[in-house]
Amino acid sequence: MTKDLEGLLVVSIEQAVAAPYLTGRLAEAGARVIKIEREEGDFARAYDHLVHGESAYFVWLNRGKESICLDLRADGDRAVLDAMIAKADVFVQNLAPGAIDRLGYAPETLREANPRLITVSISGYGDEGPYAKLKAYDLLVQAESGLSAITGNEAGSARVGVSVCDIACGMTAHQAVLQALIGRGITGKGRHIAVSLFHALTDWMNVPYLQYAYGGKEPARNGLSHPTIAPYGAFAGADDKLVLLSIQNEREWVKFCEGVLERPEIATDPKFSSNSARVANRSELDALIREIFAEQPRDALSDRLHASGIANGRVSTMEDLARHPQNRYVEVETPTGPVRLLSPGALADGQVPEFGPVPALGEHTAALRAEFGAGA
Repeated sequence: MTKDLEGLLVVSIEQAVAAPYLTGRLAEAGARVIKIEREEGDFARAYDHLVHGESAYFVWLNRGKESICLDLRADGDRAVLDAMIAKADVFVQNLAPGAIDRLGYAPETLREANPRLITVSISGYGDEGPYAKLKAYDLLVQAESGLSAITGNEAGSARVGVSVCDIACGMTAHQAVLQALIGRGITGKGRHIAVSLFHALTDWMNVPYLQYAYGGKEPARNGLSHPTIAPYGAFAGADDKLVLLSIQNEREWVKFCEGVLERPEIATDPKFSSNSARVANRSELDALIREIFAEQPRDALSDRLHASGIANGRVSTMEDLARHPQNRYVEVETPTGPVRLLSPGALADGQVPEFGPVPALGEHTAALRAEFGAGA
């Protein structure tokens, strides 16, 4: 696969998820990424030890990077970092608010010395405003951004099951860095990029925000049911496994009644003959579907839905996902052996990308100290 960013040097003082997501994507594209860690390492290394001793988060986010342990309070180690930054194209940091400035690596200072440098600061709430100095973590921002208010069901709010704020922030930063690299190619100048978990996620919240701000509509928590379309939700089969189906128009509704429910008369029942009627009588309709679906296992129901042209998805467990026939995989080396991961979403010219190994803590310390002038 083409290494589009080959020749670029990225230096990152990073931890956890958002910044490593950004630099991991840059490494996948061929950039050389040097990961600066404390002696105890990025704390994401210890989030779990479930991948034959490695952390699932760390394996996912740190493929193809070089790891060096530095104490940035020590003059010798600062000299190593200084030499790296002098040659860097991109400098990334997601330390606590104000920490990078106190260490003497304020982005504006770095860019004065190297105008081509692209600096990236990732924070919880951004560089300005009353929350700028507050710590923030993924679940806290899920709550603060309003995401929790629209996620869950009538019983209450729920956490999105992955670190969606961290990932949104990392994706936003990745887009901004690629844009900055294009801009630098035109102007010859770098820029500073500030990305926060809060602002990355509230951008994603624009639809419910606009519905509320301009229409006065407070989105309801609907679990696995659509608020304004019926039937559009999850139903259990005879094995108590769920299939989520979606009816988008009246033509599909008739096919659903004929081919799946095998009750064509339901399609013309005045209580169900239009989407508005079905939404108004949702409880009765859902009970009817549950009764019929209880006669067959989930996978058989899914097959019948597909055969009738009705869009549906099994509500997959992790066991289902691990066995899913549509999966693509990549394999990476880790300090404790190879790991097979689900592949990234994009293919270039049909090729699944290849990735470098996940580094052990400080694996490249000696080599990098030698390279950047501080001895082994």
